[in-house]
Amino acid sequence: MTYCLGIKTRDGLIGLSDGRITSGSQLSSARKVTMMGSGGDRFFIMNSGLRSVRDKTLAYLRRDMQKRRGESYPTMLDAVSAFTACLRQVAAEDRESLEASKLHFNLHAIIGGQLAEDREPYMFLIYPEGNWIEVDERTPYLSIGATAYGKPILDRALTYGTDMQTALKLAYLSFDSTRFSSNDVGFPIDMVSYHAESRSWRQSNYDYDDLAEQRQWWNRNLTELARRMPDGPWVETLVPEDMRPRQPAEETV
Repeated sequence: MTYCLGIKTRDGLIGLSDGRITSGSQLSSARKVTMMGSGGDRFFIMNSGLRSVRDKTLAYLRRDMQKRRGESYPTMLDAVSAFTACLRQVAAEDRESLEASKLHFNLHAIIGGQLAEDREPYMFLIYPEGNWIEVDERTPYLSIGATAYGKPILDRALTYGTDMQTALKLAYLSFDSTRFSSNDVGFPIDMVSYHAESRSWRQSNYDYDDLAEQRQWWNRNLTELARRMPDGPWVETLVPEDMRPRQPAEETV
């Protein structure tokens, strides 16, 4: 299992992927986000599913890009079309033998970037069959892998108008919620950002100790917010009378 998250806001794009690899009782780490292209004409690809399928699909995509003799795809739609063509080729070659071995052809991918002829950044979620959907302003994120645990905070707090600094925090908290509840998701994490106005990419990776302050702050303040939340009607029926909060005494004149 894995957790990969792509976010699109007015400022640009954010990608986050965990680095944990599980195989039976064995744990290891590997990068699950790949930057493709060169210079300003780059895009990222994040994957979940069988690593052998991922590696072969990316190898075919790199071969296709090399045939272009240094020229990038003109648009992200062209890049997505090339990736899905490579994915379908791998499926035609390997799906039958994988399924005969009780392995699922289950590669999902998130692809995002802005190429020379694109008016703005674009991001797509690609399914194992090669079909895809595009992120939109109503739901400005896409996730693959163990998606259930990190979804609530994104649905509640993230909008297309969220600034990049806040969106990065929400991306981390979404991962942290997933890591906390799923043994198959964990550090290290890789993060990339694309600033639309300057058309610039940034990339970094973080381990468990690098984000100790943020993790401890969130745990501490989340507990404190729960304490400060207004009491609900359950107090009258479910809390013993001697444990209920005392009402302030009325002042007498």
